[in-house]
Amino acid sequence: MSNSKVVYEGWMVRYGRRKIGRSFIHMRYFVLETRLLAYYKKKPQDNVVPIKTFLIDGNCRMEDRGLKTHHGHMVYVLSVYNKKEKYHRITMAAFNIQEALIWKEKIESAIDQQQESQAANGNKFQSFEYKSGMDNGRNGSSSDNESQFSAAEDEDDSNSNLLRRTTIGNGPPESVFDWTKELDSELVNQNSNNQAFARKHWRLLQCQNGLRIFEELLEVDFLPKSCSRAMKAVGVVEATCEEIFELVMSMDATRFEWDCSFQYGSLVEEVDGHTAILYHRLQLDWFPMVVWPRDLCYVRYWRRNDDGSYVVLFRSRQHENCGPQPGFVRAHIESGGYNISPLKPRNGKPRTRVQHLMQIDLKGWGVGYVSTFQHHCLLQILNSVAGLREYFSQTDERTTAPRIPVMVNMTSASGSSKRSHKLNLSSVHRSPSLDQIQAANKNAVLMDEYSDDDEDFQCADEEALPLTVEVEDKRAAYEEPKDRIDLSIFLGNLRRDDNDKSRDCWTLSNGNNFRVRSKSFCYDKSKIPAGKHLLDLVAVDWFKDTKRMDHVARRRGCAVQVASNKGLFTIVFNLQVPGSTHYSMVFYFVTKELISGSLLQRFVDGDDEFRNSRLKLIPSVPKGSWIVRQSVGSTPCLLGKAVDCNYIRGPKYLEIDVDIGSSTVANGVLGLVIGVITTLVVDMAFLVQACTTDELPEKLIGAVRVSHLELSSAIVPILESESAEPSKS
Repeated sequence: MSNSKVVYEGWMVRYGRRKIGRSFIHMRYFVLETRLLAYYKKKPQDNVVPIKTFLIDGNCRMEDRGLKTHHGHMVYVLSVYNKKEKYHRITMAAFNIQEALIWKEKIESAIDQQQESQAANGNKFQSFEYKSGMDNGRNGSSSDNESQFSAAEDEDDSNSNLLRRTTIGNGPPESVFDWTKELDSELVNQNSNNQAFARKHWRLLQCQNGLRIFEELLEVDFLPKSCSRAMKAVGVVEATCEEIFELVMSMDATRFEWDCSFQYGSLVEEVDGHTAILYHRLQLDWFPMVVWPRDLCYVRYWRRNDDGSYVVLFRSRQHENCGPQPGFVRAHIESGGYNISPLKPRNGKPRTRVQHLMQIDLKGWGVGYVSTFQHHCLLQILNSVAGLREYFSQTDERTTAPRIPVMVNMTSASGSSKRSHKLNLSSVHRSPSLDQIQAANKNAVLMDEYSDDDEDFQCADEEALPLTVEVEDKRAAYEEPKDRIDLSIFLGNLRRDDNDKSRDCWTLSNGNNFRVRSKSFCYDKSKIPAGKHLLDLVAVDWFKDTKRMDHVARRRGCAVQVASNKGLFTIVFNLQVPGSTHYSMVFYFVTKELISGSLLQRFVDGDDEFRNSRLKLIPSVPKGSWIVRQSVGSTPCLLGKAVDCNYIRGPKYLEIDVDIGSSTVANGVLGLVIGVITTLVVDMAFLVQACTTDELPEKLIGAVRVSHLELSSAIVPILESESAEPSKS
């Protein structure tokens, strides 16, 4: 590091694209000095040479590129470059908006200081004027222009007194009406040929759930059935604008906690950093047995204004990859969105005014024949503002800003529009489950902190390329090896059935249903969907006996012995359930070989103290009574610390006998579960906890889902003699 004063430093995401077109993100340590921006693999010490440096002067520009999708992950992207050296730039990103805005402000300030210094010394530099395509009222500070350089760069030096370095975007798409702006009569006249720009007049309709509900005043006495009246809800939320904005933009499971009208959402197409096409299913409670459910396909645009407020705008549109869905009525949004504005803090707590407007035609016979249908459903949608208020009022956690949530992509699962349409038609008969939404993206790509190969093979115009997820690349990244394990040779007494409605069976649980420590966990405590399992679950046994069943791997003909004969290695989890009748649920995870030096290999060959400190279980109850779900929870648990674990190391296997009855707490929960076990669907993921950057990200050993288990289906095993007992270490 140089001797210059450090202005700001910290971990950020290095964002770029390879020559083949795929994007990449790497965790890097960025350091901003008064005249220099640099980044390193690790926090620099002594005279460490940075990976890349960028000289800051008055000709530099700071571009806010908005939200980008990287294989399902949403990141907030910033780019700084020099106007005179067009291909010399650094592009960085953050998983939360607060951190991105801090870096944006610091870099802009450094650019302004260099401009002032050069002006004082009589040195001229190229400058430019910023103009917004919707430059009225408040100015937006986010760039919507996805080209690498704006046309304004070709201007002369006549505007050398401008200090702001942020590129201003071109405003929302033409079809989207920005209802948040107070437009004067001159602008109305200028745009009269495009759409009905006019000042809306409102009257207070009612107060509900602490919200003021307004209705649009119309100049006509009669409103045709094909037209809908705009309504908006206004409330105050004790949270920052950024926190509220991140929730409003979410389409994951978090939305269920504050939006009672939300059922499912998907990303259809990412147009640019500020505009996206979304598919959205509404959960309306107006006689659902009679009225067909509604869905939406709409364009969503957002921007951040100079005063710190956020604007999110909606308008329906058609898209080739999001056609009408059988069993749904396609509603139409004329205008809608959120206006999130900061207020003065009170008692040390942030306060934000949230306006939610919706002008929607729900279509169908209910709108034309039942006047209360549209009004009731619209109030339900607007009530999300009260949901936001209660969401934040019921928690004191403000220390860690949440990541920008992930959205499921409708088109990435198919290679063409036709295949995507078929997928939509086949999947519409049942609504996506909460697990599917939590999974978010089956092909989430992990960040590599220590590889700089991508930085040596970037395109010169990397930021000019559209950010798309290549289906072929995703398929290659997760392609199954040609020499897959033959699962047909393994057999357990509990059958496998992949049908969601099946009973007394098991199936594989999607690894993305579980969140594990990311590559950057040591720095930002972030977690990511787990992805693909390390081992294959080949069989499950369900045993019972009058005594506890230890070392079940010695049972003749079991999956362990079959795997050993084939030269395969097995990890066995024997979950022992105590009682008047003892039960054991046994899972067999198989792999061809353990990778030498890997965390899993060190776990298998380590001592019991190391194993107990690392063996982790992530439980979940997707289906069951509320009290059971609350008792079991979904918090990761270090099994070796919570209950007694006995490790039996054989020549080609490691068996882990987990005595659940050894813990009073676990035994109490188990007593609750056993009584209703036939009504439960239980997910379990096993993994070795990663504690250092070399071990991260975490990977699952395997995951399983057990559905509606019957106690009567357990069998009494015949265990071989313990005369030739393997090492218990």
